[in-house]
Amino acid sequence: MNADSTPDEALLEAVALAGLDTLDGAFAYGGGRELAKAGLRGRRRTRLVLPDGRGRQHQLYLKRYGREPLAGWLRRLVTYGRTCSPARTEFGNIRTAAAAGIATMEGVIFGEDSPRPWPRRSYIIVTAVPGDAMARCFEQFLDSNPGREAGEAVTRKLVEMVSALHASGWVHRDLYATHIFLHESDDGVCLYLIDLARMFRPRWRRCRCRVKDLAQLRYSMPSAWTDRWWDFFLAEYLGPQGRVQAGRYNRAIDRKVRWMLRRNRRKGQPKWAGTGKK
Repeated sequence: MNADSTPDEALLEAVALAGLDTLDGAFAYGGGRELAKAGLRGRRRTRLVLPDGRGRQHQLYLKRYGREPLAGWLRRLVTYGRTCSPARTEFGNIRTAAAAGIATMEGVIFGEDSPRPWPRRSYIIVTAVPGDAMARCFEQFLDSNPGREAGEAVTRKLVEMVSALHASGWVHRDLYATHIFLHESDDGVCLYLIDLARMFRPRWRRCRCRVKDLAQLRYSMPSAWTDRWWDFFLAEYLGPQGRVQAGRYNRAIDRKVRWMLRRNRRKGQPKWAGTGKK
């Protein structure tokens, strides 16, 4: 199953040739490079490069979800209102983000066990996005572009991305700087949003969910940006009608950021410990 209405047949053929077009084949696949990350538990992430019949190389990511506890399935049932595996959830979220005008990865294919009583295993393959995570590259970007113009341009793109997501009624729930990739080209700067597995559309407490997204962004962005551009970002995000609420939003965001700092101190982690490459 492909995420696009016009599938890339050559890529799908390459996926099939590698044995990745079936659930058993995906779980038996031994190629690529395993990406270790704390807290993955029964999940595996693999980076791979597949050549297709047209001479192109495709950098892809394979996510494999092992047997899922019933509690995880129940949480997703409550969150999304339907029976679905983690892979199916992210596959649908990629389509949702793209439909909202957000640049993101492409969902190539997914597979899952029978949904009854609930999917025990599932997998998804997505394309890589260009550039690097803002958590790693943005300070260097600002150093290389010291004037106001570049910083303001990227901040406006951040506003556009987050506003498009929230205006569509969805929140990311992992809106950290590691999940926003910055790519520079001759056409300018483009931002890509990745890791959409937890994205959802809240039915209540929408403002609280959006504040959490904003706090995650502020918490994880380099201080070179937050010190200079945060107030501008929030003002543009809220718009002329909402700027009277800037103080209330900032206080709520500050409380959430302080909670994140306390949590990481308890765990003995630095301020931001989530810089693993996706």
